[in-house]
Amino acid sequence: MSRLTAHPVGDRALLVEVADNAAAQRLFRFAHRTLDLEDVIPGHQTVLMVGRDRAPRLEDLGSWESDEEPARADAFPVVLSVTYGGPDLDTVAERCRMSTEELVRRHLAAEYTVAFIGFAPGFPYLIGGDPLIQPPRRTEPRTRVPAGALAIAGEYTSIYSKAGPGGWQIVGSSDALLFDPTRESPALLQPGDTVRLVEGPA
Repeated sequence: MSRLTAHPVGDRALLVEVADNAAAQRLFRFAHRTLDLEDVIPGHQTVLMVGRDRAPRLEDLGSWESDEEPARADAFPVVLSVTYGGPDLDTVAERCRMSTEELVRRHLAAEYTVAFIGFAPGFPYLIGGDPLIQPPRRTEPRTRVPAGALAIAGEYTSIYSKAGPGGWQIVGSSDALLFDPTRESPALLQPGDTVRLVEGPA
């Protein structure tokens, strides 16, 4: 069994560090399903668990690695329609030493997983992309990135859920409404979801 590193956060929360995002996803699902918590928030290699009356304890997580999660009936990829042609597309292709056409082909061919949600409501950090497409963030962030911008930074791909500042490389756009407070579940994507990108209209 993996040794967990945990840090108390206030008097009702526990931040647990794990080896990688796959472990973070598994621990997140286990805690969300089996523990009576007020909130569970996964990061790339962390899970924050907020208790109702007290902080969770490491003893509460004893069987998380061997726990078998029931199969999800809705475990199909979420398909998002995208269009390439953002202001950084050619620069990213050149930095990755490939043509623009090859970059688009490789970026579309990957199957992504939502590692976690952060930065802005509904903003997904997608991992699982082509390892040859990992451009750094821009040296000078933009003061305003439009909602729907398809962007890449390091190993992550995302679609901006709302307009705001940002330093990621913009390679395209999407009409997907990633966050809508009027929906029963405001965020379109959840940690652990599988995402596939398709070029063109939905």
